[in-house]
Amino acid sequence: MPEHDLPPGRHRLLKEHLMTEIRQHPEEAPARPRSPWLRPALTAAAVATAAAVAFTVLPSSGGADAGPRVTSAATLLEDAALAAAHDDGYGEIRDDQFVYVESQVSSTTIGRDGKVVHVPEQRMETWVSVDGTDETLVRYGSDGHEVRHAATAPGMELFSWYVGYNYLKSLPTEADGMYDLLLEARPRIGFGSFIASKEGFYDRNQTLLLLAGGLLNNSIVPPAQSAALYRAAARVPGVTVVADSVDAQGRHGVGITRADSKLPMRLEWIFDEETHELLGQRTTLTRDYRGLKKGTVLSETAVSRRAVVDKAGERP
Repeated sequence: MPEHDLPPGRHRLLKEHLMTEIRQHPEEAPARPRSPWLRPALTAAAVATAAAVAFTVLPSSGGADAGPRVTSAATLLEDAALAAAHDDGYGEIRDDQFVYVESQVSSTTIGRDGKVVHVPEQRMETWVSVDGTDETLVRYGSDGHEVRHAATAPGMELFSWYVGYNYLKSLPTEADGMYDLLLEARPRIGFGSFIASKEGFYDRNQTLLLLAGGLLNNSIVPPAQSAALYRAAARVPGVTVVADSVDAQGRHGVGITRADSKLPMRLEWIFDEETHELLGQRTTLTRDYRGLKKGTVLSETAVSRRAVVDKAGERP
């Protein structure tokens, strides 16, 4: 594609993609220090190949004058990063306040006794203290059943559903730092996160996406860290676009998806196609597994609203 035909802001994305392509695959060997420059051996043919992967141009649905529509996973995640980096709609957030998130959630799991446990779709509201010191309040369903969780222990924030805003502010703001932080977290995340089993761990890249998705979906992430999470996710190999993805509330959008290389699970993130806001996520089985059919939704969540409130239990 001629340079002048690239949509605005895509040149940096191409560079990011090239750096991703020349990284050593994490599953094959330990990560090595990055070279600050591209080696001369990166030929014009390699550049052309990377460009072909990074930019998939389809006819626009917006009419003859709307121009090309870029639909690669890396492009979608960069659009989400750019949108997140400019989102300052929550204003100043105080340490004594709470982050409120309302979602629709459902899940299907297999207990250690082998029985299938299905939790149908229901409303879930969470109140997480900004400074992370107060307990988290979770309210489920139409009857408002409440559960309280102790504050997350220091050092375990990445692996918790309920992460304080101040902790999120401490995370890296650059894609390199965020990528390394999440990739190193592999040993603590196993398949038991969704299905009680002894199959082992997700592959390292799937773990990165699971951790990043948990933070983005269940919290209000500061703009710089939110952008870094999307850009870290864009470096993961094997991520593809879902042209029409539907979240748990029936909202249509565009998504990214990736199948784990070790375990029978596919992860999907669903974005609003216009604003690039993350609407929700789902995980599904990629093959028949212990009595569950291929395509079974293991977990599904769709975020309805986020806000900052003054106390737990208060709605915006």
